[in-house]
Amino acid sequence: MSDSFGDTASRPRGRGRGRRPASYRPRRGGPMIPIMTELLAFHRTAMATAVDLVDRVERFDLATPCAGWDLGRLLAHMTAQNLGFAAAARGEAFDPGRWAEVPSTPRAFADSAAEVVAAFAAEGAAEREWPLLAGADQEVRVPGGTAIGFHFIDYVVHSWDVGVSIGRPPVFEDALLQAVLPLAFEVPLTGPARTGPYAPFAPAVMQVPDSGPMEQVLAVLGRDPNWKAPSPEGDGA
Repeated sequence: MSDSFGDTASRPRGRGRGRRPASYRPRRGGPMIPIMTELLAFHRTAMATAVDLVDRVERFDLATPCAGWDLGRLLAHMTAQNLGFAAAARGEAFDPGRWAEVPSTPRAFADSAAEVVAAFAAEGAAEREWPLLAGADQEVRVPGGTAIGFHFIDYVVHSWDVGVSIGRPPVFEDALLQAVLPLAFEVPLTGPARTGPYAPFAPAVMQVPDSGPMEQVLAVLGRDPNWKAPSPEGDGA
């Protein structure tokens, strides 16, 4: 699974409409996409949740909902994404090396999380375009507000990935979930965002009727909300 955004970030998304920075736009007939101050606050909460969960990991060889990735591989990916997004938010020139995934530790991850939170909150960061990784070391430029929305979605989902892998699924407040839900539903359901070689998300899975907001976010972004970590013997836990 890759969280580089390919060419999907530069194309219109959703129901055929051009995508303005997601964090500024109201959603008709549904929950409001948060203004930037609220989005940054929710993002900090998601990051703090991820840091706390990673700090509780005792075994990094455990399976995760990310197909083929154990917790060590997922942690390397999460740390690299933080460093890459932080560099982009600071306005640094695109450097694929910033996004390189190498073995990480809970301490290194916590440091990267603090770095990305600070970079996102810096004055003017949300107003400029950011150079993000587009797969295969390619660059795509994305409005800062949209990029922050990408990272916010990622960390709600990755917090869940880590949490369910260690038997501690996170419980986010309803206001945060109502903020992430419209962002998740704007990810295209078909095309490179789902099935390309650098697709950031797997194809959506069937939702159970009357699912809660967290289950809806997970399902539309290709996670099985009922995923269980396998036991050491290989049976479902």
